[in-house]
Amino acid sequence: MRTWAFNNKTFSPGITLNIDAGGRGNNGGRHAAPTGSGQGGSRSQSLLPAPEFTSPAQVRQYCNAVRAAGVALSIEVAMGAEILKATLVQVPDPDGRIGGSRFRAAKVARKMQRAADALRDAAKNAAATYALFQQEYEEEINRVRHRARPSQPRMDWGQL
Repeated sequence: MRTWAFNNKTFSPGITLNIDAGGRGNNGGRHAAPTGSGQGGSRSQSLLPAPEFTSPAQVRQYCNAVRAAGVALSIEVAMGAEILKATLVQVPDPDGRIGGSRFRAAKVARKMQRAADALRDAAKNAAATYALFQQEYEEEINRVRHRARPSQPRMDWGQL
């Protein structure tokens, strides 16, 4: 872990990302996509399910996972931008300008805030993707839905 010292103050950043998989079976509905580097058999777990789109449920699941990851990451990155800005404000301006350190810190942190905004937009677009999928493929989805539903026996009131 790296420690920075500004004006005899130390700041030791620590960022954690917690993802709640939900307590449901099968890893909360997510499929862990192992990504082996090919060297040493190193494996890591993916934030998203495998991009398999063989049913409307899988499209919904993938879009929801992208949306949830985008929201969570956008919050983390926005928080990181604020921490970065607060840290960089402590660095004195080399030219001694009044407000110079605040201006420089805001200028640098603005780029990270844009990254947070882009992640939030990605979450919005993932939700919009599923909504548009439902709209465009409504006929096909309804056809499959009706076929999958078992037909209920109808009550014949004329029969005693």
